[in-house]
Amino acid sequence: MKKLIAIALATTALTGAAQAQDITEFRIGILGGENAQDRMNSYACLQNYASEELGVEVKLFAPADYNGVIQGLLGGTLDMAWLGASGYAAVYLQDPDAVEPVLVKQNLDGSIGYHSIGFARKDSGITKLEDVKGKVFGFGDPNSTSGYLIPSIEIPQATGASMESGDYFGEVKFTGGHEQTIVAVFNGDIDAGVTWADAQGNWEDGYNSGALRKAVDAGLVDMNELTEIWKSKVIPEGPVVLRKALPEDVKTRMTALVDGLYERDADCAYGVAAGDTLGFIPVDHDTYQSVIDARKAEIGG
Repeated sequence: MKKLIAIALATTALTGAAQAQDITEFRIGILGGENAQDRMNSYACLQNYASEELGVEVKLFAPADYNGVIQGLLGGTLDMAWLGASGYAAVYLQDPDAVEPVLVKQNLDGSIGYHSIGFARKDSGITKLEDVKGKVFGFGDPNSTSGYLIPSIEIPQATGASMESGDYFGEVKFTGGHEQTIVAVFNGDIDAGVTWADAQGNWEDGYNSGALRKAVDAGLVDMNELTEIWKSKVIPEGPVVLRKALPEDVKTRMTALVDGLYERDADCAYGVAAGDTLGFIPVDHDTYQSVIDARKAEIGG
């Protein structure tokens, strides 16, 4: 038996070495949402597994904003990323042949949706969207689905006003990312903001997964001091995408690796998926057509 295992391991190593003839390295982009070092730490396990699988060096890139990952995928300097739905739409609208969606995060109830969550400090007296009229409201990143695109559509529908500073909100601020929005609200630097969560589980935990859960895990906030003031309709969770021009074997291997990550290493999957999930399941382009249409309409394309 040990001999058979040794042969199998040797075969895997040789296959990985052969694959290195097709690619010399593999580059994973990590979307914004928390500080760069925390993002790198969360993906370090996947980096190691991918290097073992492909037989080449795997590099992680954590740009300061969403556009850094988007441009990396468009320019071919990144091979894989977990995008938000709006980020995928941004890539697709600029180059339909740049990437292909392969997997999507699955929530504990089997769904693949999440929400944009509006929130404020509990001691602010703000309990609903109407209470933020004339106050400072924060968004994360213009390329974020939950941090801008969806609320920029649904909030004006609810308020009858635009998102321009002074129209409904006293001031609209872009904080730079989900973590920055959460911390800014928690510290009282802005009155309210939006971020993302699966909206499952307990509020005090930051729900089961999402930016609030990551902030709780990092010790940045006490959810008991925050309150939910708005929740969007269900948004399709963003896809894990691979650069289309990659060798087919590389795409197959990386899809299988991420697909089986939860079963292989639940702790690693927790970090990559931003909380408790059932891992990742297959997805295709059609899942994101509504978001693509929304982004196209929003930018007037």
